[in-house]
Amino acid sequence: MNPASTSRPIKVSAAAVARAAGVSPATVSYVMNGQQGVSDETRRHVVKVANELGFRPSAGKDAPDPRLTRVVGMILPNIVNPMYTGWAQSIITATSEEGFDVFVATSQDDADTLAQTANTLAARNVDGVIIAAALSDDSRALRTLRQHRIPYVYLSRRSNHVPGDFVGIDDDAAATQLMRHVLDHGYTELATVIGPRFSTASLAREEAFVRTAKAAGVAITGQRKVSTRLNSEGGLTAAKRLLGLERPPRAIVCGSDEIAIGVMEYALALGLKIPDDLAVVGSDGLPHSRSSLIGMTTIVQPVQQMARRAVELLLGQITDPRSTYVHTVCDHRLHLGTSCGCPPPSTAR
Repeated sequence: MNPASTSRPIKVSAAAVARAAGVSPATVSYVMNGQQGVSDETRRHVVKVANELGFRPSAGKDAPDPRLTRVVGMILPNIVNPMYTGWAQSIITATSEEGFDVFVATSQDDADTLAQTANTLAARNVDGVIIAAALSDDSRALRTLRQHRIPYVYLSRRSNHVPGDFVGIDDDAAATQLMRHVLDHGYTELATVIGPRFSTASLAREEAFVRTAKAAGVAITGQRKVSTRLNSEGGLTAAKRLLGLERPPRAIVCGSDEIAIGVMEYALALGLKIPDDLAVVGSDGLPHSRSSLIGMTTIVQPVQQMARRAVELLLGQITDPRSTYVHTVCDHRLHLGTSCGCPPPSTAR
């Protein structure tokens, strides 16, 4: 047996961290004990160096809670949709600044997988969980977290049965604004495509799309209301159904950018032009969707702001548990591209 595989790791001292970071041992102590008097930039630098060296504070009376593993979980529906990877990266960045690592897991929007993931995170004794994959009518995973007294924060979607901190946008207002813009173009043959209806965010968007169109005298019913997977493949499948109808829609309003991209890809493969033959709009505001190459009209969610707020709420629960819940609604904005029929922005000469 290789002796190196059985040797105990060398313990890294606070003095070693101080030397490597170029600060005093007192500064390291302040940072590790969460005391004031250290700038945010210095604190982040010390935490980064400490993590790289493998430093772990001793369990002295002034040390951080020794019961913490300094690992938080994040559950996403998938890592195919760039919206989720964007949130994940922002959350990893924000938590690392506070000396926490992130265990990322996916549910594939399957209730059994989500429940198993919650059990796995509980077994790993994570300090908290940010969950962007809550199912509106299934609370098994959330009850597992509560039974183990693991705090959690809902991101974007939530459960209808288990309360908790929430960070998201006003999906109803955002979807209403998007549909009104589409209607302002004069389109009357409309269809909607959203993600799974067990996502509270997707369902809220669909309901607002349909209600807003109805108020303008445009009915969206039956086969023109499609729920699909939250990725471009789901959008492609939906487009195949909608554009194969005897009377296909003139405009398709989507509850996700990735779904909208799948719709556009299928339409282009048929030889249709966007927006001349088919207008398509999305929701999420992914950077590539808003690029001049795609030019999508979409609702922009503030990804970094939402991620940092979710981390802030979670770490607050971890360090100072409370019995109340905080509901944070972040501002969205409508980005106008050319996919809806708007003219391209003028170029200054």
